[in-house]
Amino acid sequence: MAAAGGAGWRLPGRVLELVFSYLELRELRSCALVCKLWHRVLHGDENSEVWRSLAARCLAEEALRTDVLCNVPTYKGKVRAFHHAFSTNDCSRNVYIKKNGFTLHRNPIAQSTDGARTKIGFSEGRHAWEVWWEGPLGTVAVIGIATKRAPMQCQGYVALLGSDDQSWGWNLVDNNLLHNGEVNGSFPQCNNAPKYQIGERIRVILDMEDKTLAFERGYEFLGVAFRGLPKSRLKSHLSLAVELTCQHYTILCGS
Repeated sequence: MAAAGGAGWRLPGRVLELVFSYLELRELRSCALVCKLWHRVLHGDENSEVWRSLAARCLAEEALRTDVLCNVPTYKGKVRAFHHAFSTNDCSRNVYIKKNGFTLHRNPIAQSTDGARTKIGFSEGRHAWEVWWEGPLGTVAVIGIATKRAPMQCQGYVALLGSDDQSWGWNLVDNNLLHNGEVNGSFPQCNNAPKYQIGERIRVILDMEDKTLAFERGYEFLGVAFRGLPKSRLKSHLSLAVELTCQHYTILCGS
């Protein structure tokens, strides 16, 4: 790739787009900083050949052809979702990430609560992602956020997420908010709050500017669940305790 002072920056946008389509994400980030033209070519069209090619290389065919990413309309958004999905290196030994890159599968291990974290955390900005279940919730099903120090597995059926001062969670089974090993009240704060229904999408909203964590269900804002979050880098987190195998997805919607 030519330096900014060379002839490369003067190439027509269509030619640059073709060249950029062979690069990986880290290289594209560097290219976007070279000049305004390169930035415009890369970010002006989120369905350009650059992002289509990168999505085809990064994402499994199953993820692109099924409805896993149906709420992510652009190829750039799909690439972003993949890079913020569950980490195969940051989860309990009793769970694994399926080949589509977004489905978390828990093996039917008795007397165990298991967790998983996403690949990338946030220490600033405002971010949102979706989580949903395709099967029964089981004994414990907690969604929320955690630092890198929060545990990923423990014995018994307990609410792992929210069990210490490194994590904050909402247990969908009993609608309790959990942090530092304590119940911080019920959520959402209304009489006879409805229980989670299988397939229902929960949107997690992390605001690192205001230091809050909020939730939406079916595009209905449920309110702020936690305030006063630390400045530490926080990641999306699930903790699960079920006796049957189950599947879960997490999709980054926006950032």
